[in-house]
Amino acid sequence: MSGSDQDDFTTIEEPFALFDQWLADAARSEPNDPNAMALATVDAQGLPNVRMVLLKGVDPAGFVFYTNTESQKGTELDGQRKAAVVFHWKSLRRQVRVRGPVQRVTDAEADEYFASRPRGSRIGAWASQQSRPLESRFALEKAVALYTAKHAVGEVPRPPHWTGYRILPVSMEFWHDRPFRLHDRVQFTRADPAGPWARKTRLYP
Repeated sequence: MSGSDQDDFTTIEEPFALFDQWLADAARSEPNDPNAMALATVDAQGLPNVRMVLLKGVDPAGFVFYTNTESQKGTELDGQRKAAVVFHWKSLRRQVRVRGPVQRVTDAEADEYFASRPRGSRIGAWASQQSRPLESRFALEKAVALYTAKHAVGEVPRPPHWTGYRILPVSMEFWHDRPFRLHDRVQFTRADPAGPWARKTRLYP
């Protein structure tokens, strides 16, 4: 076990500090994508959707990920402006749940991250009409070839339909497996994502 496994995490008073510690532990123990998280959104009818995405930034302002704004998730995020995510690190037997309102990142943030992506991924962001019907694999490959030729020279700019979203948490819950399903659970809550964490509650497993 890591050193942090020996500590009683329930004594920590600041949830982002605890999350950073757990994410660092996961980076050392998870075989793939320690930053993977299940993102839940709802459509205009209130029907939920969930899918895996990658966390690309976290700080006291919130949790950031990127996507096509015209995709199903982008449409739902822009429409409802609320989301939840869950991280599950099987190697550590830990889980973190986050809920809160959502806002888009700034254009400068989106431009900076997009420029850091592999060139093929940047081309793919132009070629993919994410979540919409695809007539054949050939149609996608044709679109990739078209945009590869179009951006053969110079930098690949960020598409106007591609950006990041930041979840501004009002609730963060930390879960750690214990024997006989007597798990440790601690929840931090606040009324306003810009305000201080008002309450820390230990929950029954």
